[in-house]
Amino acid sequence: FYQRSAERSYTVLARDLFSHLAEQEDVHYRKVKEVYEAVAQKHEWPSQETAFRQEKSLRSVFREAIESMGEDVTPLSAELEAMQAAMKLEDRSYSFYRSRDQEATSPAEKAFYQALTAEERVHYLTLMDSYEYLSDPQGWFSKSER
Repeated sequence: FYQRSAERSYTVLARDLFSHLAEQEDVHYRKVKEVYEAVAQKHEWPSQETAFRQEKSLRSVFREAIESMGEDVTPLSAELEAMQAAMKLEDRSYSFYRSRDQEATSPAEKAFYQALTAEERVHYLTLMDSYEYLSDPQGWFSKSER
C-alpha cells in the first residue's frame, strides 16, 4: 500500500513519507517474522533487541519535506485519501500491538510489542501532521508557530 501510494504521489512530502513508511513497515515485518520463527523453533520468546533503528526518522522526513515545500502546496486529492487510509491502518496496527502488549507473558515479548506500539504511534501522528499540512499549509504553519 505505502509503496504504491509513494509511486502515485505528486508532492515531495507524500512521496517521501509513503516511501519511508514502506521501508519501516518492511522492517517491522522482518522483525515479526524473526520472532515467529524463533518461537516456533524454541517454543519461547527470544530475548533480543527491540528497538527499530532507522537511518532517518519519519519526523525528519516530514520536517525536510515541509521545509522544501513551504506554504504553497497543492496536493492531489488521492494523496489526502491515501493518508486517511494510512492513518486507519496505523491506528489498527497500534491497537493490535497494544492488545498484544497487554497480553504479553514475558518481559521480552512485552518490550517487543511496546516498541512496535511506539513506532505505530509515531507513524499515525506523522501522517496526521502531514494530512493537516497538505490540507491547509498556511493554517498548519500558523498553528505550529504558537
